[in-house]
Amino acid sequence: MMRMLTIPSAGTSHHDGGAVLASGPEFVRASAAAVLVHGRGATADGMLALAEHLRRDDVLFIAPQATGNVWYPFPFMTPSERNEPWLTSALSRLTEVVRYVEGQGIPRGRQMLLGFSQGACLSLEWAARNGGIGAVAGLSGGLIGASLRRELYRPVLAGTTVFLGCSDIDPHIPEGRVNESAEEFRTRGAGVTARIYPGMAHTVNRDELDAVAAQLERLTARRDGTTSKEEGR
Repeated sequence: MMRMLTIPSAGTSHHDGGAVLASGPEFVRASAAAVLVHGRGATADGMLALAEHLRRDDVLFIAPQATGNVWYPFPFMTPSERNEPWLTSALSRLTEVVRYVEGQGIPRGRQMLLGFSQGACLSLEWAARNGGIGAVAGLSGGLIGASLRRELYRPVLAGTTVFLGCSDIDPHIPEGRVNESAEEFRTRGAGVTARIYPGMAHTVNRDELDAVAAQLERLTARRDGTTSKEEGR
């Protein structure tokens, strides 16, 4: 059953006060949590509908809602300064959600960020900058910016599994940026799987969902949610 969570915010950014929806077990009963990040023009409840295809009753699914259904206004490969202050606000909102889940007893090592399209780009960017998250899945997405802002990424991302899936003809996400993003995570020690699907539309397929389900299976096995102090900061 879908329910609303009240997650504190700083009260000073564009996405403060947005709804946060949840489905699945209560925190105390959940083996892991997945934060679902919707795409441009989409909704939190739409991401929860996607989660139903993952068929997990031991994972808490949490979906924050962007203000106006958009995390940042311009395409993800626009120079990042043009997407400010919305991009920083969106990343901050994900931080608030992750910290809240952590405070409820599910450590970052047993949390996943799962995003589609704009939400995939945001999830991957957050994981690269912050580290410590157990898994991230970017479905039709890549790291943000006209060029990669490597100076902002954590030098070590060991302990995080990364899945990237995208079409080779996606009109919004160039295949080259998907591959570049995958390599960036690999060089920092993350366990990376990247799959390019010939001729696929801008959508999610069953193979991607199966890959996400495998990531969640690994997270639920991490009963102690172990990450290093350095990764978890």
